[in-house]
Amino acid sequence: MSAPEPAPLQGHVPVMLAEVLASLAPRDGATYADGTFGGGGYAAAILAAAACTLYAIDRDPEAIARGAALAARFPDRIHLLEGRFGDLLGLMQRAGIARLDGVVLDLGVSSFQLDEAARGFSFRADGPLDMRMEKAGKSASDLVNTLPESELADMLFSLGEERHARRIARAIVAARREAAITTTFRLAEIIRAVTPRDPSGIDRATRSFQALRIAVNDELGEVERGLDAAAQLLAPGGRLVVVAFHSLEDRIVKRFMAARAGRAGGASRHDPGALAGPAAPADYRLLTPRALRPGDAETTANPRARSARLRALERLPAHRLPPERLPPERDAA
Repeated sequence: MSAPEPAPLQGHVPVMLAEVLASLAPRDGATYADGTFGGGGYAAAILAAAACTLYAIDRDPEAIARGAALAARFPDRIHLLEGRFGDLLGLMQRAGIARLDGVVLDLGVSSFQLDEAARGFSFRADGPLDMRMEKAGKSASDLVNTLPESELADMLFSLGEERHARRIARAIVAARREAAITTTFRLAEIIRAVTPRDPSGIDRATRSFQALRIAVNDELGEVERGLDAAAQLLAPGGRLVVVAFHSLEDRIVKRFMAARAGRAGGASRHDPGALAGPAAPADYRLLTPRALRPGDAETTANPRARSARLRALERLPAHRLPPERLPPERDAA
């Protein structure tokens, strides 16, 4: 009889959990990294699925503190590391780990961060305009109140795909002349006052808040660095599983995995494989030629899962590499 699935922490529902486990295929004795620990849903399921070791990483100190309960349930099998998954190579090096059998990344903001008004990630409750995952560095309020109008507009358009970026930036600059914009409600009201209703039904402030959050936390840069580090660390047969919610993030993941699997497309400034130059012969294979999507039952139960896309990549064992990638045979002495 298989072990019962561990209950997620209160307030946290891991998205596409069954698909993540099927793609990662945890096995006894293996070593994994969860680069976005968050509420611990994936971590708990991985530890329950196999007698393995897991390194759980998160840049949010509150997430690491929450992990104490999971560490008590799986003593000596989970190691909590505070840091960015973009620094995965350095974190693993300091932990004495040279290879990983799998890496899981759940990109974007966690339910805990969204639901806590004091963190300032959401406009659904009033709170300080913060959005810093690490509670350090420049906040969303800093950007909104100091960036020139043209830079604000470019950020909203490029990171939020906001069609009304220039109009919103103009309104923000006008409003901050009267008083600094320091709360989520005030910023949302400024945006709604100058934009038409969205035909899709999403709140008019959604795209701007996403853009600010991505900028504050350098999320696209983290994705680039994290993917490259994970691919380097994978042992032969190791798997990288990524769940993305934002189209810009998913585009980076799609292009990166395609390039590593020898299916490189057009170059992108957010594609680390393209920036590095021509792709080497593939020593990875795509496990998901097309992104996996959550089922209807999951999106009905958890509307936040609607935009999720899962992609997975496997490092090929040495014996399956193309001949040109194998080391040359040496003549007998």
